[in-house]
Amino acid sequence: MPQYGEEKHVFELMQTMLEQLLIYQPEDPISFLIKHLQRDNDNVPKIVILGPPASGKTTIAMWLCKHLNSNLLTRDNLTERKSSSVATEARKHYQKFKRVPSTLLIRLIQQRLTEEDCVKRGWILDGIPETREQALVIQTLGIAPRHVIVLNAPDTVLIERNLGKRIDPQTREIYHTTFDWPPEPEVQDRLIEPEGISEQETAQKLLVYHRNIIKLLPSYPRVLKTINADQPCVDVFYQALTFVQSGHRSNAPFTPRVLLLGPMGSGKSLQAGLLAQKYGLVNVCCGQLLKETVADKSKVGELIWSFLEKKVTVPDSVILKMLTERLDQQDCVQRGWVLHGFPRDVDQAQRLDGLGYVPNRVFFLNVPLDSIMERLTLRRIDPVTGERYHLMYKPPPTMEIQARLSQHPRDAEERVKLKVDLYYRNSTELEHFYRWAIAINGDQDPYTVFEYIESGIINPLPRKVL
Repeated sequence: MPQYGEEKHVFELMQTMLEQLLIYQPEDPISFLIKHLQRDNDNVPKIVILGPPASGKTTIAMWLCKHLNSNLLTRDNLTERKSSSVATEARKHYQKFKRVPSTLLIRLIQQRLTEEDCVKRGWILDGIPETREQALVIQTLGIAPRHVIVLNAPDTVLIERNLGKRIDPQTREIYHTTFDWPPEPEVQDRLIEPEGISEQETAQKLLVYHRNIIKLLPSYPRVLKTINADQPCVDVFYQALTFVQSGHRSNAPFTPRVLLLGPMGSGKSLQAGLLAQKYGLVNVCCGQLLKETVADKSKVGELIWSFLEKKVTVPDSVILKMLTERLDQQDCVQRGWVLHGFPRDVDQAQRLDGLGYVPNRVFFLNVPLDSIMERLTLRRIDPVTGERYHLMYKPPPTMEIQARLSQHPRDAEERVKLKVDLYYRNSTELEHFYRWAIAINGDQDPYTVFEYIESGIINPLPRKVL
């Protein structure tokens, strides 16, 4: 009997094939569908990134391209192709009129997307289409992005950013006087101000952009996400990455089965609690479940206690028995669950998967070691009141309380480093096993992290969950 993930995959595959039939209307639908299945490229990136001048769309497009191993398509690299007669025509037109006609640009895109690397690894269009007319023509050609990202920022911020741009005439590299100044004095000396970045020129470009974007966005109602670009570039990137690594909401029902992975101190427990509170999921913490099972004095609990008493690691088989019993309970089956604290390595992940407990959402919370050390090693507890403090975020109110605070042994610096090192030794294999998982920067405000996780929860299942 097929599992839910398999049914969902078939449902989405049929939906995609139907879309392709409606777009292309082939004379021989059977042969067309056979070729479509043989290409096996339904899961490759097909992304459009739009935004006003100086919004950072090219930087985000380049980072996504590198992370997803895809192909970046820009107006410049399309027209600079030496092997294309259409590109040659476009260059001549640009030299004469300082613009490339939409018809030529779209022919270049259509030509490029038929090439093997774009078919196999997908594509990211940077700043194209610019108008509703371009978008409609592109759609009639069957070029349909799965994700459209629009970067927004106040005009005053964009004008200020643009004024700081500088270009290296030798390498054509773009730098910025505030955000990206080259360290080499010889590079600094030869930087020049590019054309078209004055306040008046930028304001005029923004006016044209705003006029066009209002008409363009309705062309992509189901695949669109707007991101505030007036924040650190890495935060914009993580929001964009979270969006493109998830599919689109479907009418097919599903029960969330969420797995949170990350080193100790990455905030898994907090995020699990927030998910459980908002979506009614059962919060399954492996460590807490061990304690509860021992307290119940069941047969499994007594077995677990026999290992804990000897300070011996509880075998995976025993932990899996405990977990499966919990995940089989009616509340988990009906409401869904969020699991954290297990698996810790790929062997455990494979065994959990083999028993049929397959998550349909997996998130990796990535936090650097120095932030983890700050979060954990500065935690303290008052042995008199039981109140918990943090020397940086929640310091004790008096010197008297501070003097009697104690540190839990698990928060000792060496122990934290050891556990974090162990996690990262196993994380590469886990990331490969859950290759469709969503990576999130956990080193930011917890409610911002929750928003990223939530966007992955409310969107449909990753296509490769089987």
